[in-house]
Parts: sequence; C-alpha cells; structure tokens
Amino acid sequence: MDKQLNPGKAAVLGLQHMFAMFGATVTVPLITGLDIGTTLLMAGLGTLLFHLITGGKVPAFLGSSFAFLGGYAAITGLAGTEGYETMTKAQLLPYACFGVACSGLVYLVLAGLIKAFGIKKVMRCFPPIVTGPIIIAIGLGLAPVAVGSCKGNWTLALTALAVICICNIWGRGMIKILPILIGLVVSYVLACCMGAVDFSAVKDAAWVGLPIHSENTIFGGVDFSKGGLIGSAIIAIVPIALATIMEHIGDISAISSTVGKDFIKDPGLHRTLTGDGLATTFASLFGGPANTTYGENTGVLALSRVFNPVVIRIAAVFAILLSFCPKFAAVISTIPGPIVGGISFVLYGMISAVGIRNLVENKVDFSKSRNLIIAAVILVTALGGVTIPIGSTGANLTPLAIASLAGIVLNAIFPAGDYAANAAEDEPPKGNTFEV
Repeated sequence: MDKQLNPGKAAVLGLQHMFAMFGATVTVPLITGLDIGTTLLMAGLGTLLFHLITGGKVPAFLGSSFAFLGGYAAITGLAGTEGYETMTKAQLLPYACFGVACSGLVYLVLAGLIKAFGIKKVMRCFPPIVTGPIIIAIGLGLAPVAVGSCKGNWTLALTALAVICICNIWGRGMIKILPILIGLVVSYVLACCMGAVDFSAVKDAAWVGLPIHSENTIFGGVDFSKGGLIGSAIIAIVPIALATIMEHIGDISAISSTVGKDFIKDPGLHRTLTGDGLATTFASLFGGPANTTYGENTGVLALSRVFNPVVIRIAAVFAILLSFCPKFAAVISTIPGPIVGGISFVLYGMISAVGIRNLVENKVDFSKSRNLIIAAVILVTALGGVTIPIGSTGANLTPLAIASLAGIVLNAIFPAGDYAANAAEDEPPKGNTFEV
C-alpha cells in the first residue's frame, strides 16, 4: 500500500469502487434471473483471482458482463418450446452458465497463442471488421427484450432511461461514474410512490445466508445426459467470447493509459486474459454471470488519481461481504421489470454503439468492398435467425456462431484488410467496455 494511503482512506476508496461497479453488476442478474448474492460473491472472488494471476499489478475490478445477455436469453428462451415443455427458465439457466464457463476457456487458448506467437499474429484472425459487427449484432438482437420489459410501465422505464442519460451526459464527478445506480434509485423511489413494489420477499428474507445455491450451479443444475441442450448452450454462447476478448483488450489499454503503465507488456496481455477467463469460468460453475474488466472502475481511477491495486482488492472484499446478506438481495429483486427495461434500453443500445465505435476508432475503411461484404454477411446472418443443425445431436449452430465463423473465414480469404496491413507490431486493436 502507498505510504500516503492509510487504512481508513483505503477503505473509503474501496467502498467507492464497490459502488461504481454495483449498479451495472446487479443489473445482469435482474435481467437474466441469476442470483444477486452469487453475482456479488463471484465479482469479488473473480477480482481477487484476477489480481492473483496478474501479480497484483493491474488496478482492475471484474464485474458482470453484459455481452453474454443474448446467450442467456437464447437458452432460457427454450423454456416451453418443443422438447423443453417441462423445463422452466430457472432450470435452463445452469445450462447457459455451462456455455459461459466454456467461453472462459477460450480466453486461456488465446492467452496461450499470444504468449507463443505474439499479439499481432493472433489478432489478425479477429480484426475490428469482424468483432465490430459481432458486437453490433449482440446489442441489436437484444433490443426487443428491452422494449418488451418497458411495456409494463413506460413511466418507470422512461424515468430510469432519462436519469441515466442526464447523469452520464451532464453529470460531474461520481454522478457521472454512477449513472445506472442513480437511475435505479430514482426510478425505484418513484415505483414505491406509485405502489408498484412488492416488499413481501424482503420481509421473509434472512439477514445472513449463503450466496451459493446448489440447484443454480453447473454441478447441481445440469443433467449431463442432455447432450443436445449442452451442445446448444456451448454453440450459442462461446462465439460471444470473440467480442468480450476485444472488450478486455480495450479495457486493459484504457487502464494502462489512465495509470501510465503498459499492462499489456507487464504483466502481459496473456496474463490478464488468463485472469479474466478463469474468473468467468469459475463464476459460471457456481451460477454466477461472466466476469469482465469494468470501465466504471477505470473512470474512478481517473477521478481519484489513486492507482493502488490494493484499493480494488478492498472493493472486492466489500462485494463478498455484501453477498452474504439475503435481505439485501431481496430488496434488489423487488425492482420492477419496467425499470430494468429502461436500464436495458440504454445498455443494449450501448453494446451496439460500442461496436460502431470499435469500427470508427480502428478506422475501418468501408469504401472497400471487402469490408462492406464482411460486415453485411455478419449482420444479416446474426440478425436473420440462420441456424444449422449439427448431425443428430439436437444442437444447432446459432446465428451468432455462424456469423462469427463467416466473418473470420471471409476476412481470411479476402485480400488483406487495413488492420492486417497496417497494425504495428504487438499493438492490439482498440476496444471499449460495454458498460455505460
């Protein structure tokens, strides 16, 4: 710990980081149905695991990733359909978690390739012209879900949306850092005044309890005889790792720029990818959402100018402690669906906007036919509902999986693109976080 950073100050700064990640992190379980306590626990433990693997050098917090929302929706959406008539969304969630756990292993594969061959050679397979449209498709594919949630009460939805926009655009200091949390609080107070909140679950919840429930874990919730369902989950979700890996690289670049140290070289991108991937796999095994490095906390670093990684680890401990309070989780679960819809309205749009920003910042030239065709094929395939059955397994290649593969193949066979021709040695493409 820095000499000027006494324990009291460190604790306050850690609490600030915990609140910075809180609004976005708990939104994921609200949308997906995952357990809030488990989510907070895995965010804290995942952050500590990341710091262990990176030698405690990178001041990064790992919270819930929004990129996988489409994957969860694709699997839980099978509830009540042919072949899954008796299964509920809650029973299907562990299978989605299994797919997310497998996606975390993709990070490890890429980390090994980067360590062996260098960033430039590996990232040629995943240039911005491939990952940008994939990110755009993820957000656009979720748009109907957000609108559907808002329909229950547009007043609450628009209130949440308006507050988030106002705080994010005109806010200063911590107000600008915490737009989701503030939007939640303001719209929730309005919901209470309108009598739209049911507090019965809060009254029945205990003050202290375990945040992990066996039926939500992969070990207790997945029937491994259902090979078709497991295969479908893997195929639907693993390709999303292509986008989240780019998100990770962008985040580490942003943290490096903020702190003034090149974390891509020391401890190395292979180590940060390994930490993020293992944290995601670990969280999913126990029923938590995928983890990702958080842009909100990078904003807090820039605001406070305190870059000591110990502060981030203190924030992780706060998140872990909070996860053992079921009553707190019950309060969060009372947030009406339209409020979540209003928040999702921004978040899902932001995912697509980040994909566009990825293309712009990396100066992808759309005057070239190769780039237009690659983007067009990815978007239409991902949004058009194209699926390909895999033999007699009952699993299908999902639209996003097919779009990802199509983009990689087309990029490989078409004449060299801008990134492959101009990228500097060991310079990864730029990226951005999915969080507001």
